[in-house]
Amino acid sequence: MKFSQTFIPTLREVPGDAVIVSHRLMLRAALLRRLANGLFAYLPLGLRSFRKVEQIIREEMDAAGALEFKPPVVVPGEIWKESGRWETMGEGMLRFKNRLNADFVISPTAEEAFTAILRDEISSYRQLPLTGYQIKKYRDEIRPRYGVMRGREFTMKDAYSYHANEESLEKTYQDMGRAYRRIFKRCGLTVIPVRADTGAMGGTGSEEFMVESEIGDNTLILCKTCDYAANVEKAACKDDFERRSIDEAKAAAENIPSIKKIDTPSVKTIDELCRFLKTGAKQFIKTLIYRAENVELDLTGAPGASTLERKSPAPDAPKMYPEAFFAVLIRGDLDVNEVKLAAAVKASEVSLASDEDVIRLTGAPVGFAGPVGLTSLPIIADYSVTSINDGVTGALEKDTHYEHAAFGRDFEPFMLTDVRTVKAGDTCIHCGAALYEKKGNELGHIFKLGYKYTASMNFTYLDEEGKSHKPAMGCYGIGVDRTLASIIEEHHDDDGIVWPMTTAPFHVVVIAIKYDGAVKAAADKLVSELETLGVEVLLDDRDERPGVKFKDADLIGIPLRVVVGEKNLPKVEVKRRIEKENRLVEISAAADELSRIVKEELAALNS
Repeated sequence: MKFSQTFIPTLREVPGDAVIVSHRLMLRAALLRRLANGLFAYLPLGLRSFRKVEQIIREEMDAAGALEFKPPVVVPGEIWKESGRWETMGEGMLRFKNRLNADFVISPTAEEAFTAILRDEISSYRQLPLTGYQIKKYRDEIRPRYGVMRGREFTMKDAYSYHANEESLEKTYQDMGRAYRRIFKRCGLTVIPVRADTGAMGGTGSEEFMVESEIGDNTLILCKTCDYAANVEKAACKDDFERRSIDEAKAAAENIPSIKKIDTPSVKTIDELCRFLKTGAKQFIKTLIYRAENVELDLTGAPGASTLERKSPAPDAPKMYPEAFFAVLIRGDLDVNEVKLAAAVKASEVSLASDEDVIRLTGAPVGFAGPVGLTSLPIIADYSVTSINDGVTGALEKDTHYEHAAFGRDFEPFMLTDVRTVKAGDTCIHCGAALYEKKGNELGHIFKLGYKYTASMNFTYLDEEGKSHKPAMGCYGIGVDRTLASIIEEHHDDDGIVWPMTTAPFHVVVIAIKYDGAVKAAADKLVSELETLGVEVLLDDRDERPGVKFKDADLIGIPLRVVVGEKNLPKVEVKRRIEKENRLVEISAAADELSRIVKEELAALNS
C-alpha cells in the first residue's frame, strides 16, 4: 500500500476536545474523525487496526466453540417487554415507533434477541449446550466522552450460551474466561480480572477484565499480598467488628442503659454529631432513606409494604414493585454501596430519596431518621450495625437523637446484608493484608445469567425423560472500540502510538527519502519481497521532507521502519518503533530479517 494512494490526514496539533491519550492520538494519527458528539468515523488506517482486534476476538470465540450469528440491530419492543427490561433499562436504550406505531429498540445488548431466536429452534437437551455470538451494538450514552473509550455508538462482541445444567454453564464460563485472557494477551494488553456486579444483566457469577487507567470509570480494590481483586461495586473486606445474630446482640445489650432521647439542635450529619457528643463515628447508626425502582424482592409482610402492588410487565416476566422505599442502616464511619443495595433488593436502580419523601416516610427532617419505632418502610441493615449495642441514632424527631440504641434490643431489620463500600486500607477477606485502590476501565465482562431470560421469555426444552426445563444462560461481552483505545493507552510514547505487532495497521513502513530513480527501484523491490513473505507494508512515497515522513511514521506507530536513501544504498536503515537508534542492513537481506522479526513478535503475542 502506497501512502499517496490511501487516506492518512495526520494532524500536528492536539485537538482541544481530546482529553485522554488514545483520543488525541487516534485523531492525530488519522485513525478516526468525529462526526458528532460521541459519534466517530473510522478512517482506513484505524479500520485496519479495528478489524485486527475484531479478528482476534472472532478467532478466540470460534476456538472456544462459539458460533457467530448476525441478528439485526433494530429488534421488536415486544421481546424486551417479555423479559421485563422494557421498563427497567432506562434512557440508555434508544426506542422508536415505526409508521405502523409498533415499538422497536436499537439494541444496546442482545439477550432478548438470541433467546427469542433460539427458543423457537431448540426443543431437546441433545441440542445443548449452544453458544452464539455477535459483533455489534448501540447505546444512547448519556455522557459521551474520551473518544471511542465511551462513545455513543460502539461495537461489542456479545456471546450468549445456553445449558441443560449448571455444570455445563460453569464449564463454558471458565472456557470464556480463558479465551478472554488469550484475546487480551494477543492484543498486547495487561488486564486485571476482578470480581464484579452483574448489573442490569442480572444473574449470579460475574468477572470483569480491567485495564488500569487514570480516567477509569471503575474503582478496583486489590490486595497487596494475595490475588484478591474486585470492582468496588462487588468488593468485600474482612469485618472490623464482631458480627452478631439477633439473639447474640440482645445478650450483649443486657447491661446497656435503656434507650434515651437527647436534644441535638441543628445537628444532622455524622461529623456534627461527633463534635457535639464528643465521640467517634463508629458509635453512630447512620440511617439513609432510599428509593428503589422495579424491585423484584418479595416484600410480603415487610413494614410499610402492605399497600405496594407487585406487577408483571409481561405474562412470564418476574413480578416487581415499580417503586419501593427502604431505610438503610450502616455504621457511622462507613458508606452505603448502592450497587450492593440494588442487588440485595433486586432493583434496577436505587437512589437517595427526596427530602419530601424522607419527611413523609419518617415524620422528621433529613438528618434525624433512625430505626427505633420506624414502621413505615422496610429496614435494610448492614452487618456493621450488628455490633453496635450502645449507639446513637436519629429519633424520628427534629433536633432529637437516641443514645444507648442497641441492635436486636431496640430494633430489628427486615433484611441483614452487606451494603458496605470497601475502601483502601480495609482488610483483605482472604489473607488479612491491607487493600488498595486503582482506577480502571472495563474491557470485558462475563456473567452467569442463570434463568433470568429463559424463564421470563418461556424458553423450554425436554430432558432425557421428556420433562420440560428452562436452560441456564451465560453472557460474555468485550468492547472492541474500547479494546483498541486501550491498546494505544498502554502502548505509546511522546512521539505517538507504539503498536503491538498483532494490531498494527501495517507491520513495516518503508520510507523512500526521494521516491525516484534507484531509490524508487530499491524501495519497490523491497516492498514486493516483503509482501511475498506475508508482511504488511506501507510505502511512504510522498514528495515530503524526510523529517515529515519520520514524524508521521512515529505518530502512526508502525512497529518497524525502513529508510531507503541514495546515500546508504545498497544498505537501508532499519529501526524498531520502540528503539531510538537505527542500524544499517544490506538491502538484499532486509526482507528476510524484517519478516523474521514480524513472525517472531506475532508468535510471541499469539502463543
